[in-house]
Amino acid sequence: MDLTRRKFIKRSLLFGSSLLFSLSSLQAKPVKDEKWIPAYANLEKEEKFGQKVKEAYALFEKCELCPRKCGVNRARGEKGFCRAPLKPVVFGHHAHFGEEMSLVGQNGSGTIFFSNCNLRCIFCQNWPIAHEGRGKEIRDEDLAEMMLDLQGKGCHNINLVTPTHVMPNILNAIRIALKRGLNLPVMYNTSGYERVEALKRLDGVVDIYKPDFKYMDPDKAEKYSAGASDYPEVTKKAVIEMNRQVGVLQLDSHGVARRGVIIRHLVMPNRVAGTEEFTRWVSESLPKSTYVNIMAQYRVEYKAFEYPEIARGITVQEFTEAMDWAIRYGLTNLDPKSKELREFYRRRAG
Repeated sequence: MDLTRRKFIKRSLLFGSSLLFSLSSLQAKPVKDEKWIPAYANLEKEEKFGQKVKEAYALFEKCELCPRKCGVNRARGEKGFCRAPLKPVVFGHHAHFGEEMSLVGQNGSGTIFFSNCNLRCIFCQNWPIAHEGRGKEIRDEDLAEMMLDLQGKGCHNINLVTPTHVMPNILNAIRIALKRGLNLPVMYNTSGYERVEALKRLDGVVDIYKPDFKYMDPDKAEKYSAGASDYPEVTKKAVIEMNRQVGVLQLDSHGVARRGVIIRHLVMPNRVAGTEEFTRWVSESLPKSTYVNIMAQYRVEYKAFEYPEIARGITVQEFTEAMDWAIRYGLTNLDPKSKELREFYRRRAG
């Protein structure tokens, strides 16, 4: 059956939101709940957390938190590429049910949306937050209170969205919240454009890393992400460091994520994202059991209308070939929703 692009996108979104999938089908190693404590609690027991926060805050005086390495003194009010002030700016926080099933569980992922961004893609779906910085400037103590509020609502993790430019604030807030009873996994939900040197400061704090891997071609990264031609190489190194710290995805006895790496890759029109190269790289550089979510949710947003090659949604064929590459290169832990969507469209086409 030949589906139009509009029908494909519509059905993809409906499919992803309506089908129920068994958490037990995820290929991840269960961990016993009673023995699990968050990484940052161990760091505090070792009396190393306070020093880590202090060292992170010193980075604001010559900000090189991200690969842009602006070098501005944010402690004195200067702003770099991300346009972020010293204090974190938050757009909102709530239980989020649009994440991977192992993150959502029954009660949702406790998501905190930080404003501003160090990458600023021209097709950004959250551009009012990332590009324009809409949100409220808060104290680290307020951020800690948000974390505790999400825990009180039964959320399964603290999901920090676009956290790179506020990493020191996050460390301080986690420590404050820990002293008041926080005991959830902390997830670093990032564009993937991270410096390894900065990520090493998160070692022993973050339980779950969820990076995007947007492109494999430096020219595409430069064109669509504000000159970030180093994105592919930087992100490769970053993801390898994330895997070193937390390894492959682990679930508790209820099928909820506790620790590990989840990689998201958004399929784009005309093979802009380099999906074949991406899946081959994962298979050669990481365990083949690394959790990978090949996503069909691309839609034309912000300034993408100005670029004809990405000014449309993806086709059925573009999504199914992306999934076929992932399977061909031996990736064994693909997101169940993506696998079901692939089979759905193969049946409809056959």
